[in-house]
Amino acid sequence: MADAVIRFENVYKSFGAHKVLENVSFEVPRGSALCILGRSGTGKSVTIKQMIGLIKPDSGHIYVEGRDVTAMNAAELSRVRRRIGFLFQYSALFDSISVGENVAFPLRRHTNLEEDEIRDVVEKKLARVGLRGIYDKMPSQISGGMQKRVGLARALALDPPILLADEPSSGLDPITSQEIDELLLDLKHTEHTTMVVVTHNIPSARRIGDEIAVLEGGRILDRGSPADLEQSEHAIVREFMTLEGGI
Repeated sequence: MADAVIRFENVYKSFGAHKVLENVSFEVPRGSALCILGRSGTGKSVTIKQMIGLIKPDSGHIYVEGRDVTAMNAAELSRVRRRIGFLFQYSALFDSISVGENVAFPLRRHTNLEEDEIRDVVEKKLARVGLRGIYDKMPSQISGGMQKRVGLARALALDPPILLADEPSSGLDPITSQEIDELLLDLKHTEHTTMVVVTHNIPSARRIGDEIAVLEGGRILDRGSPADLEQSEHAIVREFMTLEGGI
């Protein structure tokens, strides 16, 4: 696919005797969202972490915007990572600094903006995720759902064209989970951000995903639109798609 922003090509990954990924291949077109579904321990988080070089595959190739991240050195990986926002499963905010300083962290690290410019960008990113006026609050002073929004604001600080989200609805109530989904959908539609979302949440995957890939036994069992997977030849995939909650 000529306009594939992310491409996995025959990727294998094991930890000792445990095979996590076995000959995994897929592509994510520009401006689309791929949701990766699967039970715990099927390699979903390993898959997403390989896209930014946090974990290296044993064999195979992973391309981001046409460049093979499996062959990059640290400096090259750093440049690629500036173009990728990463929303961690548990937000991963720094407890010892304010909400605003959390969002400012990548701006201080990767730009030469002046302090007033950083403050302006941070305030805009917080407003983008529906959080105004909390710059000086500490992470411990806000709810889990708000922390997830702050994590998203930080992931968007550098205006990345690619967003990776690891279990964005984990630990959230259904209403807050849907609010996070709506933020991701708005981002995709207005900014044309390319997304890969790892999730256990079937309704969330249906809302966000242009395509859904189901990982099972280290392989992609099936991939396609939600409607396609409802008619999958694999019974376990059809079963996943009928679930109202999470896997």
